[in-house]
Amino acid sequence: MLSRESSNLRILIVDDHELTRLSLQLVFSIQENIHVVGLASNGQEAIEMVKCYQPDVIVLDLQMPIMDGWVASNYIKDISPNTQILAYSSVDEVSFGKNKTQHKFDQICKKDIPTMELITLVRHLGQRVRYFSFSEEKFNSAY
Repeated sequence: MLSRESSNLRILIVDDHELTRLSLQLVFSIQENIHVVGLASNGQEAIEMVKCYQPDVIVLDLQMPIMDGWVASNYIKDISPNTQILAYSSVDEVSFGKNKTQHKFDQICKKDIPTMELITLVRHLGQRVRYFSFSEEKFNSAY
């Protein structure tokens, strides 16, 4: 049986708007089995936090100062390939098409997504992490 701590989904929230970060933190913190491990205001901070906290899922804004989410996603996947990245932005889907080769997002959603849908999406991404981790453990133990 898993301990309560190991069953928690670890989330990192990255957005340059403080109100957005804090609102998302509040929304996720009151959910069962979700733990917000950190808040970052740009991609560079996010990369450092990924190294320290190894989140399962990152809610990553795309347009930020210093380092945007497009660039940060590549670095994050290089250091933590199983971490699921949810691109969370107000950018139109048309803009995503132009940048398809410049990111490593696992899922994309607009900021106007209903709260419960966002929570469901993050939980779904968290299940992927658990699946990938279990598959790797099973493969490694076989050899």
